[in-house]
Amino acid sequence: MKKLLLIATVLMLSSLLLVGCGDSKPESDLPDWVDNPSLEGGISASGSAKIGAAGRNFAKTEASAQARDEIARQLGVKVKNMVKNFVQVSGVGDDQAVDKATSQVSKQVTSQLLNGSKITKVFVDKTAKPKELYVLVVLDPASIANAKAAMKAAVKTSFKNDRALWQQFQAKRADQDLDKEIEKEFKMK
Repeated sequence: MKKLLLIATVLMLSSLLLVGCGDSKPESDLPDWVDNPSLEGGISASGSAKIGAAGRNFAKTEASAQARDEIARQLGVKVKNMVKNFVQVSGVGDDQAVDKATSQVSKQVTSQLLNGSKITKVFVDKTAKPKELYVLVVLDPASIANAKAAMKAAVKTSFKNDRALWQQFQAKRADQDLDKEIEKEFKMK
């Protein structure tokens, strides 16, 4: 009986080893720039979209919008975040009960002008169902230099600039909108 149990155990372990050593899922055939667009240098991002009934150009536009959104977030994001923790203990001794709750609210807003952003690479994954289109969008280095110079000039003159006052008003309004959302979420007064 012990011999039969030993043989069954050896067979089971052998089968588990064979299953574990089987072919693993093959690596993706996607280009490296899809997962790591920074390999292309500069400020860049990738985006993707399924090619559906609207066609390839529609998917290309959707994918490039995603990539440009990512570039805008790389350049600047305004983040508001609130975390609330609640812990309550009731009872005595072994009859104690601990109630704990945590909630988190976060909002991210970005607004960037992307002069000189362009699609530099396109890849269609024909193995995906439906086919999926990937794009690489890169911000032109000359445009980055121009943007830096414009930012420096804007900072120097923004104190008496009507446009800067308008931006401050917009930022304050966005902040108030976020506060309203947080109040709704937590039903604060």
